[in-house]
Amino acid sequence: MSFIRAFGAYLPETIITNDQLASRLGCEAEWIFKASGIRERRQARAAGENETLVEMAVRAGRACLEHAGLTPDQIGMVIMSTGTAPRRFPGPAAETASQLGLPAGVATLDVPMASAGTLFAMALADQLAARYGNILVIGVEKMTEIAWREPADPNLAILFGDGAGACLISPNSGIAEIVDHTLQSDGSFTRDLRLEHDGTLCMEGRSVILQASRKIPAAIMLLLERHKWSAADVNVLLMHQANQNLMNRVAQAVGMAQDRVFSVIEKTGNTSSASMLIAAAEWAHQQTSLSGKRIAFAAFGAGFHWGALLARGV
Repeated sequence: MSFIRAFGAYLPETIITNDQLASRLGCEAEWIFKASGIRERRQARAAGENETLVEMAVRAGRACLEHAGLTPDQIGMVIMSTGTAPRRFPGPAAETASQLGLPAGVATLDVPMASAGTLFAMALADQLAARYGNILVIGVEKMTEIAWREPADPNLAILFGDGAGACLISPNSGIAEIVDHTLQSDGSFTRDLRLEHDGTLCMEGRSVILQASRKIPAAIMLLLERHKWSAADVNVLLMHQANQNLMNRVAQAVGMAQDRVFSVIEKTGNTSSASMLIAAAEWAHQQTSLSGKRIAFAAFGAGFHWGALLARGV
């Protein structure tokens, strides 16, 4: 097994509050909070201009490298997840690696998966680190560009924000050892959560919530039972920040106290595949030591794809 060596994150400076969004969508700010647990989110802008997906990814990647104490020439691979890439090909991973200063020839891999992509990328990095060395995993999204496109659906537009998160997977040492992971998919729900080529975001909310509230707890429990951990043994659950109500429901289903689920959604909104690592970076920043702590990661997203990962602080 490999190690998580560091996390990093980047959030754009522009903050969009519920009051601002409510006036645009014709709804109430308090309704937004009750429906989602969100009070504000970030929008990718820089000095009044649009901030690119790659720029956000580079900022999160640099933060992660600084926390890991590594230089770009010590990275053997980059795996990057996004569901909002600006073009069909090439994906943004190679350009991100170049702007980070990685040497030419370092392999990069794009994982075009919304929400669950960074969990899949972490599991993949765990398997590849022994061959490629330090692997930088980045999740980045510009969801507001999609969700706020007119005519905006209030039920979707209230949820999303922009940002990037990163983690460094190392074969030999780190702050937490990866214990195990499970990855699962079910294509029979493909049409229930999708982003079309014309930029139309479609979501059957009831189906997504129902399936997520069943499948995420099942994936977590599968790993806990496999390693004889109880829910009470887990110090923190770092989830895809989809909706606060869903995260509370998952905690209840697993038998975990809600305060064990670390949440940043109130300040960030749903940043899709970036969200789990943004939360992880903030949680890790608040810790004086991870030694002995048992950590669970979980995510669910379009596909449907979902899974969980366990790690133990060292």
